[in-house]
Amino acid sequence: MRAALLDALGTLVELERPWPHLVAELGARGATVSEDEAKRAMLAEMAYYKANHDDASDVAGLEDLRRRCAEVVRGELGVDLPVAEVEAAMLAAIRFRPYPEVPGVLRALRDRGTRLVVVSNWDVSLHDVLEQTGLAPLIDAVVTSAEFGAAKPDPAIFAHALELAGARATDAVHAGDDVEADVHGARAAGIEPVLVARDGEPGPEGVRRIPTLEGLIRR
Repeated sequence: MRAALLDALGTLVELERPWPHLVAELGARGATVSEDEAKRAMLAEMAYYKANHDDASDVAGLEDLRRRCAEVVRGELGVDLPVAEVEAAMLAAIRFRPYPEVPGVLRALRDRGTRLVVVSNWDVSLHDVLEQTGLAPLIDAVVTSAEFGAAKPDPAIFAHALELAGARATDAVHAGDDVEADVHGARAAGIEPVLVARDGEPGPEGVRRIPTLEGLIRR
């Protein structure tokens, strides 16, 4: 295996439940909301973000998207705070962490000479997330859909990742947790897919399933 292409959310990193953090962050700014209200607001924000994250291909686009997401949260909660305050609380509530096995697996793969490229449907802020979680030094390259201009399962984003890795499709695998984006996308690009099924979810017939990323080094 010359290259491993890797999804981000659900594969390398997980999102901590943001609603308890949002309750605390808004409370520190003088707005009281319940955890159920915060959860409803954050789920609405997540849906809006997922539909619009490719707008954030650069810093200006990211700032605009974050403001719009904060407006969604503010509208759902009806709090009497400026949008900038809600945005600050929202961003402080969104916290990512790497899955426990991920740093060790990435180091082991690199020790074997495997090139590692993250391929994610994410905005430009993914670079910051990888830095903050300590994963950036363990990765050779990052491709986000917002910056590239195409999202998984489009084969083009996988082809670009292979170029960055200096590998052919037949010499690579792609590991991810989404059947449509990761499994079908990788197959369309001629790459062997590996489904990261952390919750034991089934996958398509003939597709290799692993419960954690350790499965990439334990064949």
